[in-house]
Amino acid sequence: MAKITKAWMIGLLAFILILTGCSSDTDGSVEGETENNEENGDTVTLEVGSWRTEDTAKYEKLFEAFNEKHPDIQLEFKPSKNTEYNTILNTALQSGEGPDIMQLRPYAAGAELADAGYLEPIEDLEGLDTFPDSSLMAAQGSDGTQYGVPLNMSTTQMFYNKKIFDELGLEEPQTYEEFIELNETFKSEGYTPLAMGTKEGWLMSLMHGIVGPAHYGANEFVEQIENGETDFVSDEYVASIEAMEQLKDYFPDNSEGLGMEDIRTLFFTEQAAMFPLGSWEIEVLKEMNPDLELDFFPMPSAVGKEPTITTWVDGSYAINANSEHKEEAKKFLEWMTTEEFGQMFTEEFSMVSAVPGVESDNQLVSDLAQAADEISTPYLILVHFAKGNPSSKAELETELQGMYLGEQTPEGVAEAVQKSAEGYYEPFQN
Repeated sequence: MAKITKAWMIGLLAFILILTGCSSDTDGSVEGETENNEENGDTVTLEVGSWRTEDTAKYEKLFEAFNEKHPDIQLEFKPSKNTEYNTILNTALQSGEGPDIMQLRPYAAGAELADAGYLEPIEDLEGLDTFPDSSLMAAQGSDGTQYGVPLNMSTTQMFYNKKIFDELGLEEPQTYEEFIELNETFKSEGYTPLAMGTKEGWLMSLMHGIVGPAHYGANEFVEQIENGETDFVSDEYVASIEAMEQLKDYFPDNSEGLGMEDIRTLFFTEQAAMFPLGSWEIEVLKEMNPDLELDFFPMPSAVGKEPTITTWVDGSYAINANSEHKEEAKKFLEWMTTEEFGQMFTEEFSMVSAVPGVESDNQLVSDLAQAADEISTPYLILVHFAKGNPSSKAELETELQGMYLGEQTPEGVAEAVQKSAEGYYEPFQN
């Protein structure tokens, strides 16, 4: 009887200990498990880095849709100011830190991060074959390895105020001569013809990306310079710089002191008739002036060719090579390759998705997408000549600013860009 009682007491004590453990503050989990749920896989939080601070609310909607499919993965959008993003990102990556998923600057800038070992290769990512090679190349290393998924196609073209055009009985120009005549008309009628300033260098290369192809011959010239059959000191390219010099007559007064915010304001307040800028401005302009009657026209050729709009992949998303959650990050990048993502991105951002075949209910965005398919030319200096230190793109920007200050000639601008490109571009080194 004593043996039975002893055994019974031992069993009872064990049962009480089990009950005590189950009723603890950890709700049955091992001590510390609640705090470590994220690391143990119950919920993983991925930080997403970008330079698009203005898109925070839109990204939150995208992330909510992703989270419905993957409730174990939370995404936190943590953008930095556009002008500070590169420095902040590079500093973090050099310290072995940085966001799990990061937005890549396209082409050479992204390739530099890949070549430095900061990015995770995604050659085996499901859905990459959704994109054409021309889009994928925007997020590859120097050796052609894929590191990012393309996000959107940016376009640059001439936006215009339809109300002002209608008021003056004007139509979209079909030739470059008609484009110049438009500028003269707006100037004589008291409007600023072109909302453009030269204070910020990137605006210079951006505008040349619109105007330049009309003079150097667009895609034919691009193919020739890729093959080393022509160069930046050719007559055609110098003519494109001369056209930029001519257009200063139609810039606002004191354009040397005007930056992006200034020229945008001139346009949405309807003081300027035309605005040579990018597709990302559509939503911004509409927010600033919901009544703005906005439209665009492609740049007509000055050499008897088809009109063009300029296109490129403007940003991709890649995975930090030091992320502790690469597999979860890949799930998001895989979702980026789907038509569902492309459609939602287009609707929320009013931009042209990099996912082929996505349509938009926004007529302006839809028309831009169609033009991008039919009459596009690449942003030459960004897609093919953004290398060097400083880059050929930066050299073009600086020299154009000097030209507008009267300190440089069109021929001098072309020579400076050529000299820069000769430092790394093999076809120029033969």
